Amino acid sequence: MRDHGGDIDKAAGLFGRADWIDLSTGINRRPWQAGPLSAHALTALPTAADTARLSAVAAARFGCPQDQVLPLAGASAAIQLLPHVIGGRRAAVLSPTYNEHAASLRAAGWEVAEPADPTALAGADLAVIVNPNNPDGREFTPARVAALAATVGHLVVDESFTDPRPDLSMAGTRPENVTVLRSFGKFWGLAGLRLGFAIAAPGLLARLAERAGPWAVGGPALEIGTQALADAQWIDDTVVWLSEAALHLDQIVTLHWPLVGGTHLFRLYDTPDAQAAHELLARAGIWSRIFPWHPRWIRLGIPGSREEFDRVAGAFTAPG
Repeated sequence: MRDHGGDIDKAAGLFGRADWIDLSTGINRRPWQAGPLSAHALTALPTAADTARLSAVAAARFGCPQDQVLPLAGASAAIQLLPHVIGGRRAAVLSPTYNEHAASLRAAGWEVAEPADPTALAGADLAVIVNPNNPDGREFTPARVAALAATVGHLVVDESFTDPRPDLSMAGTRPENVTVLRSFGKFWGLAGLRLGFAIAAPGLLARLAERAGPWAVGGPALEIGTQALADAQWIDDTVVWLSEAALHLDQIVTLHWPLVGGTHLFRLYDTPDAQAAHELLARAGIWSRIFPWHPRWIRLGIPGSREEFDRVAGAFTAPG
């Protein structure tokens, strides 16, 4: 089932209020503040020079050569395209995790296993891990990822939540048979731009680019991405904010539900009944993420302000 967070239309339809705090995603609620866009970004077709500028800044941020970085319309675009440009028949997706990986592989005709044990990935033509993992925050060191890569034909490492944890990234040290995916919208909080990156061998990136077609990334995303990725002070400040805010959320929620795990951008809790917990928060205008395959887990993004934290705390004490 390809269910996702972020469906505020559904929240409003079910609970009938407009002032939602959307904690159903792992998108930073204190986003990078974009300035006015240039006329070029809005009115001209994106140029090769525009893309090259973004690729250069991204390569510097991720610590890899520029010719190994391809901007795309979100990490999700790479997830949809990769099954068509990597050869093989048998895939394995380390699970539970973000459900688009297995779904896109199956849609492309792959046989997909979903093991919970990393050692069970061995022998797959294509294997996928998310590091740190969504939704439980499971982590793998670069050495462990390299060891896994040696046991499979090709390894896709989805690093959509790695920006606050560069120590986990394989972007600058990846073996030849590893493709790294990076999201922009989550950490920078600008998911509506639809921007992400594939980091891989140039030949594989060329096949991806051909599949993506011309103008795969729009002018506003190219311009904003180039500026935001170069803002080192904002990045450092945001990592500190998110680490402290995640702990503060845990202090509030673990008075009621124990922590399972998480990242700087979301936390996962164990509840007596996830659907009841979801509705408890929804009555306070807080949209959360629950999972059809686990009756107890609930995931919350990190609130972006004192007022949002106060509403989370108040949901547990509200009458009814």
